[in-house]
Amino acid sequence: MFARKKRNQTGVETPSIRENYTYNLIYQVLTLLTPFVTTPYIARVLGSEGVGIQSYTASVVQYFSILAALGTASYGQREIARHRDSREERSQVFWKIEILCAATTALCLVVWMGVIAFSREYAPYYGALTMTLAAVAFDVSWFFGGMEQYRLIVIRNTAIKLAGIALMFLFVKDSGDLLLYIALLAATGLLGNISMWGYLRKFVSPVSLSKLRVRRHLKEVVVYFIPTIATSVYTILDKTMIGWFSGSSKSQNGYYEYATGFVNMAKILIISFNAVMSARMSYLFARDRGEEIRERIGGSVDFVLLLGLPITFGLAGIADKFVPWFLGDQYGPVAWLLKLCSPLVLIVGFSDCMGSQILTPSGQRARSAKVIVAGACVNACLNLVLIPHFQAAGAAAASILAETLITGLYFRLCRGYIRPAMLFRYGWKRLAAAVVMLGAVLALGNGMGAGPLTTFAQIGAGGLVYFAVLLLLRDGTVLGQLRMAVIKFMGYGG
Repeated sequence: MFARKKRNQTGVETPSIRENYTYNLIYQVLTLLTPFVTTPYIARVLGSEGVGIQSYTASVVQYFSILAALGTASYGQREIARHRDSREERSQVFWKIEILCAATTALCLVVWMGVIAFSREYAPYYGALTMTLAAVAFDVSWFFGGMEQYRLIVIRNTAIKLAGIALMFLFVKDSGDLLLYIALLAATGLLGNISMWGYLRKFVSPVSLSKLRVRRHLKEVVVYFIPTIATSVYTILDKTMIGWFSGSSKSQNGYYEYATGFVNMAKILIISFNAVMSARMSYLFARDRGEEIRERIGGSVDFVLLLGLPITFGLAGIADKFVPWFLGDQYGPVAWLLKLCSPLVLIVGFSDCMGSQILTPSGQRARSAKVIVAGACVNACLNLVLIPHFQAAGAAAASILAETLITGLYFRLCRGYIRPAMLFRYGWKRLAAAVVMLGAVLALGNGMGAGPLTTFAQIGAGGLVYFAVLLLLRDGTVLGQLRMAVIKFMGYGG
């Protein structure tokens, strides 16, 4: 499943998938731990309404950021991965895509100035978020992803994240600092993107601008842009529509922001693996190495089920005892929303796996775009029906139904690589173990009050129960990893 480190024809070292995932995992663990420090503080300092305003304004600027990027992130990573063995070719590809991204960002900034001019209530926040939009032009993480140089991305992101946390605690003291908080988030993102340019000289050479032709890439990035903008319908529009339909109160946005935020944090372990695998799969598809492709996809499905099922059931199990102490009493509705949204971990984990490791690397982005557009239309219609009546809960239900539709259609597109028998073979033992784990987590929570000790006890006990059941059921992956650990331990001991 993992490859050893090699050097390509230009002498650039290509880290192994294991190393890339380790770097990503270190950063994602930091990402998972960070909210345990920042979220309780921000939730109490800004209040549910302040968090709601931040969520709503961020959703608006995100539309412009998506339009500015125009699909260059996914397309750029794929193209760099396909041409990474030639410095001249990857340099040409990089500058063509980067110039295209900078031009579209400039156009979006002009329109964004008009949004600020005509906005009354949110103009100051939109002004600060101008930095978020400008950051798109400087984002070259797609290049390093295509080169599989995740170490650079992780080091940069970790340093910027830690700096942002320190500044937040130093300067954000009460609800009156909402504008400063939004500005800090935007500024750290912009500075982080700019900082990556210092590493480019090792991988990219200057090229003659007169020889660059971006028209072909413009056509391709539009193909990648269609599913990106469609995806935004159910990842951003729901927050915008909650803001429209919730009237003067922005608390519903705050509840939804945290519930989906916890789910997104939980998805990180799966999605980061898919991101690491995406560039390698593009490389394999470009060289038509079908046997290795199928082997790696089988391992990826195994991985998604191994982590996705316990995380899904675990979030639902800890919600009631976790939310009150972590966010405060004013965020009670978040517990129910977290339970409702928890299946998204597994559903999105699968769709992201198929999109990142099969459809995009194999050049089927146009086909996947049709699926995503269909899901976006369903989500938008359901939002219009459900949000006015159920507010944040309606948006959550709409997202689950839309993502389920997309995942089902993706399975149909990927049936040459993933079959139902594969899901059953890898999944039934994990499902049984996850159900037993949920029972243990709920029983433990019922015997304890809400608090940090309860949450950590539930997580620890749940993990032990899950893997103990898998060992009893003789799950092949768990037994294999256990044997490897024992062999390494005995070898080091000798």
